[in-house]
Amino acid sequence: QLRLDGQPPRQQAWADNRLDGPLQVQLRSRHADNLAAVPALPLRAVLPARGSALLSRLYASDPRYASPFELVLEAVPGDPAAKPQDALYRLPFAAAPVRVDQGVGGHFSHHDAQNYYALDFALAEGTPILAARGGTVMQVEAGFAEAGLDRETFGGRANFVRILHADGSMALYAHLAPSGVAVQPGQRVVAGQRLALSGNTGLSTAPHLHFAVQVNRGMRLDSIPFRMAGALGELKLPRSEDAAAAAQPVSAAAAL
Repeated sequence: QLRLDGQPPRQQAWADNRLDGPLQVQLRSRHADNLAAVPALPLRAVLPARGSALLSRLYASDPRYASPFELVLEAVPGDPAAKPQDALYRLPFAAAPVRVDQGVGGHFSHHDAQNYYALDFALAEGTPILAARGGTVMQVEAGFAEAGLDRETFGGRANFVRILHADGSMALYAHLAPSGVAVQPGQRVVAGQRLALSGNTGLSTAPHLHFAVQVNRGMRLDSIPFRMAGALGELKLPRSEDAAAAAQPVSAAAAL
């Protein structure tokens, strides 16, 4: 959240992080004709969990024409200085066998950087979702109840839980049921602990769990390859950029 203290022609721009994990912000001005900022805009900063920071002091270049400054604050979860470590994730559910309806580079919704390495597990609504790796609950969204294929209407309207790991990477568990979330922001969880119930919310064709591991690459959220193991061993997941073959649905039943 952007917070301005004072009145034009002199103000202070503060940013407040309401997440239980680090957040990178970028502050810029829509119109800089009569704005002098120290430090100058645009600028970036990293805020700690639940932390606040003074980003810049703002002055009207000509006080005779002072008017409210038009500022834009953009934010991306995670610390861009994080260095993800190789980790073996467990399956985020206990049900088996389970089909992977959309894999790496899936043409429906896994074609952007945030979701490229995600997996969509075809789970019935109400299936317990378990932590694939221990960490801290960074974000919880449970206020949506509908699903559909219209991106303008349903895009960005999926219930989710975001878990921050010790190495700064973040696991995203999305399309959850509107009820059944069993954790709260700031809570520590261990691998295998129940997080929520699977559902069918947001941009979705059917009930499923969308799972991805993400990192902040500098005001850009990227998914990254990960390793995951089931009862019969490690799943065979593509780990390179030439994973076009994984865009087609594949069955994970043999590995579960």
